[in-house]
Amino acid sequence: MRTAYSVETVRTAERELMARLPEGALMQRAAAGLAAACADVLGRVYGSRVVLLVGSGDNGGDALYAGARLARRGAGVSAVLLAPERAHGGGLAALRRAGGRTAGTDGAEALIERADLVVDGIVGIGGKGGLRPEAVPLADAAGRARAAVVAVDLPSGVDADTGEVRGAAVRADLTVTFGTHKPGLLIDPAREYAGPVRLVDIGLSLPEEPELEALQHADVARLLPVPAVESDKYRRGVVGIAAGSARYPGAAVLAVAGALRGGAGAVRYVGPAGQAVIARFPETLVSDGGPRRAGRVQAWVVGPGAGDDAATVAEVLATDVPVLIDADGLRLAEASAVRGRRAPTLMTPHAGEAAALLGVERGEVEAGRLAAVRELAGRYGATVLLKGSTTLVASSGGGVVRVNPTGTSWLATAGSGDVLSGLAGSLLAAGLSAVDAASAGAYLHGLAGRFAADGAPMGAHDVAEGIAGAWRSVVRG
Repeated sequence: MRTAYSVETVRTAERELMARLPEGALMQRAAAGLAAACADVLGRVYGSRVVLLVGSGDNGGDALYAGARLARRGAGVSAVLLAPERAHGGGLAALRRAGGRTAGTDGAEALIERADLVVDGIVGIGGKGGLRPEAVPLADAAGRARAAVVAVDLPSGVDADTGEVRGAAVRADLTVTFGTHKPGLLIDPAREYAGPVRLVDIGLSLPEEPELEALQHADVARLLPVPAVESDKYRRGVVGIAAGSARYPGAAVLAVAGALRGGAGAVRYVGPAGQAVIARFPETLVSDGGPRRAGRVQAWVVGPGAGDDAATVAEVLATDVPVLIDADGLRLAEASAVRGRRAPTLMTPHAGEAAALLGVERGEVEAGRLAAVRELAGRYGATVLLKGSTTLVASSGGGVVRVNPTGTSWLATAGSGDVLSGLAGSLLAAGLSAVDAASAGAYLHGLAGRFAADGAPMGAHDVAEGIAGAWRSVVRG
């Protein structure tokens, strides 16, 4: 499992470690890892041209010490000092002893243009609100140059704790982060600026509970239900799907498609799209008597393509089993009914739906995804899966937020969310908690999207058909 910790937690751990180490030892560990990563990017260090963009904090010191290591290996290293009077003294002296040069911001753009590698050490993890004006031309020049850009700890200008980007920021080809991931490296829009992330272990002792966690194959494999020897369809769980309408029968078909591949033993469908569902999936148990008369279920999915059928949404919310609410169901559900439920509730909005629920603009949700998912979970007393470029899962009780690492932009296609709803609802019926069902469902859904797309456009039905392959990939490691 990949974990991320807040800036405050990281700094506390750094102070505790520095108290036990010789002065400067921690920075040397970070610089060694940074220099090794830069060397890997360059391929051939000797004769290469490296430009360090150096601010006044410890990130600038890391960059200077790493630059000294590269200079000793034959690289031509120039450090552009944004605040010469506040540059890290020890790092600056080490660079000069190794043959590196220093420069001010005048003429720095020409240096960057000729560089093979640019190291971003402008701002550390405490930076807020985007780059200061004097740094913006350097970031722009790095973006235009042919040089690879390596960020120190995180790209300058992004918020380490939230993933927000409120102003100009450096776009990195690689980020080398120290001790642990920071939340902003895993959450868009900041994640997009970071590129691939390389974690350097510097020996930090961190708390057991992180701020953010991203499941990996082995974590998801442990969550997925496996039928026992004496299992039958009812012991494996039955998921009810209350979805679709005369206008949107396809939403019902896609939700059922996801549910059939999600581990539950049977799928019950109620709604006006029964004929379309049974024609596509004859194994579905179809009922036209509404949720109360559908028979026993262990979880419900309600809302995909439901149109204005508020009565069905209310009927499902009144049950005493876990409920997943998606799409139209999010609009039709009474907030008080959701908050009043005793059984687990999982809400799965995209950014636009989340914005409507919160009464804000969509852009505000997209810019601050972590804050939005936490606010929704707390306001509705539910687990919330916020879909999008970074899918986040938060529980109503606060604590660790999960981020899904498997998504792909190809999943931005009509009906893809309906498949996810059925899949996660099936996992709920199979006995997973709301957080685990949401996390495992998003993980499999993302993998299925990757497998289905394989670099080309695909439809939601392709995603559903890719779930089995994603499941096998996870359990086989």
